[in-house]
Amino acid sequence: MEKLSINGTWFREIQHGRRVLLRGINLGGDTKVPFPNGGTQYPDDFQNHTDVSFIGRPFPLEEAEEHFLRLKNWGFNCLRLLTTWEAVEHFGPKQYDIAYLDYFTSIVELAGKFGFYVFIDFHQDVWSRMTGGDGAPAWTLEKIGIDISKISESDSALVMQSKYDYSRTGIRQEENYPTMSWSQNYRYPANAIMWTLFYAGRDFAPKFNIDGQNVQDFLQSHYLGCIQEIAHRIKDFDHVLGFDSLNEPSRGWIGSKMNDRGLNPDQKSANLPGLAWSAIDGLFTSNGYTIELPFMELSILKAGFTRKEDRVINPNKISLWQNPDLGDPFQIEGAWELKDDMPFVLNNDYFCKIGEHEVNFDNDYMIPFIHKVSDAITNIRQDWIIFAEKEALGIGESHSFKKPLPQNTVNASHWYDLPTLVFKRFNYPITVDPFAKKLVFGRKGIEEMYKSQMNKIKSASSEHNVPTLLGEFGIPFDLQEGKAYKKWKNGKRDAKIWKQHNLALDMMYNSIDALQIHSTLWNYTAGNRNDLMIGDQWNQEDLSIFSSDQIDDSLFNKRLNPFGYGSGGRAIEGFSRPYPRFTAGEPLLYKFDSKKKEFIFEYRCSSDDLGIPTEVFIPKIHYPNGIKVIVESGYLDYSIQENNIKLISHEIGFCKIRVIPD
Repeated sequence: MEKLSINGTWFREIQHGRRVLLRGINLGGDTKVPFPNGGTQYPDDFQNHTDVSFIGRPFPLEEAEEHFLRLKNWGFNCLRLLTTWEAVEHFGPKQYDIAYLDYFTSIVELAGKFGFYVFIDFHQDVWSRMTGGDGAPAWTLEKIGIDISKISESDSALVMQSKYDYSRTGIRQEENYPTMSWSQNYRYPANAIMWTLFYAGRDFAPKFNIDGQNVQDFLQSHYLGCIQEIAHRIKDFDHVLGFDSLNEPSRGWIGSKMNDRGLNPDQKSANLPGLAWSAIDGLFTSNGYTIELPFMELSILKAGFTRKEDRVINPNKISLWQNPDLGDPFQIEGAWELKDDMPFVLNNDYFCKIGEHEVNFDNDYMIPFIHKVSDAITNIRQDWIIFAEKEALGIGESHSFKKPLPQNTVNASHWYDLPTLVFKRFNYPITVDPFAKKLVFGRKGIEEMYKSQMNKIKSASSEHNVPTLLGEFGIPFDLQEGKAYKKWKNGKRDAKIWKQHNLALDMMYNSIDALQIHSTLWNYTAGNRNDLMIGDQWNQEDLSIFSSDQIDDSLFNKRLNPFGYGSGGRAIEGFSRPYPRFTAGEPLLYKFDSKKKEFIFEYRCSSDDLGIPTEVFIPKIHYPNGIKVIVESGYLDYSIQENNIKLISHEIGFCKIRVIPD
């Protein structure tokens, strides 16, 4: 595979100069948890956190050919390949899992042999498995002084393994662990404490040292060390584009006033679902005290978040800390104090100001950290790209990077249709734009909303003249309590059972195509099951385009499609679409009408592009009987090879083709 570089908003081949559109997939959802039985469908108290292995995530090596061929046949050419800090360094500080590193290197090498560009994502969600997500090893919490056995018991995080009744299988338990509640953990104290120390320990906990380093330097140096352990092993693979900075990080309490719950003055609405925590709320309860907090929910009718009720937090008065008498790092620094078992804020601006300087999370902490990650990888291979991400809870807000980014950067922000994600319903033909706080009607209106939201990300990229790649977007496949799974189980095998999923994905990809941005869909999980408690094996999420429960090789021609083209796929018609993989020239427009099965592609050739092939992917699932290529402009030769059209231009200027069923 030819090495790619960044040229303005496009990726380009270094040798031939063709513009490359990355149409990728995240691999994969269950990489967040140990193999084979580390998923959240199993009870776990995390006491064996050093004795785990991630070898086999995303899949065992002996299964790699099957999965890579399936993804290749569906048209993907890029992998956002997941790993975690815990997978590399779960034994303890600087105790690396060499066997896992060897396994992961083999996965990366195989991906290149099957024609995939790869960038590595050190994934995390709400810090770690012990705090209700994935990512960091348990010892990071223990080094801070947190008792991991008390995290859930003290209401310092929502942890599925602690909340679920595992004697009841195959169903959701909304009363114990509500759908999509894991994301609320960013605002719970265990997470907020860790993220504040990770990004700004030198400023907000200057006295807090671990092993001779400030807590910030200690945590960041170990994270960067794990990146470099993998980087050294894969540095000679030209198909590896670079590394993600860090998946969906959080600012913790940086920039927040100690008593700010994020509520409007009328105390009836907020911009996030779940409990409305302030910093002092979290610090007080983490020290073993009980409080009541407002609980917010997303309302379609009111087009925003509203206060539903108040909830009692930490009723059993459990301390989060190994040494409850010592207090938390910020109490020790003098940000607040206890008097007669009541919290008193000593400096309401503690997390907002350093002296007279008003802190800005992006400028003071996030972007400098992105530079650190870039330095760590480019010291090993100079041409590697950094795929920069902003914080998780910034969705719908400003996507701009206010300070200069590293030289070789891609804006890899994430985008989701929040109502679909939260409610596991595709609200068509009427939905809500929670950021504009208005109702949206019909296909045209929803696509325009999608484009408007995505264009905010693209506009942020334009400020720095870098490519935009949606690092994540996607839909839950267990819509309407798994309605499609029930139909499949009852013997229905046609595409109609995925009607809502296909429609949602089609509208999302139409918006992506209209904006000409790159993307990696979330996600492909090899261990996914049609079980509402299992899904992607993590916190009841179920966004995988594949499930072993969808495998039915009798539906497909195995001679034409090894391992059963489409076998195991969900809503294949929605994500397997025509697109220009390589363009010898400047792409001007590409769009696909999924009803008419018509694909239009327009591009412009210069003298340097003549004689160099442009390649367009054409999925068989939309054209089972073949295609007809109509050249509407330009002097073009073309050939059709399997699922690929090769176009060669013989004159400078505008070119246009139309592809229809034969």
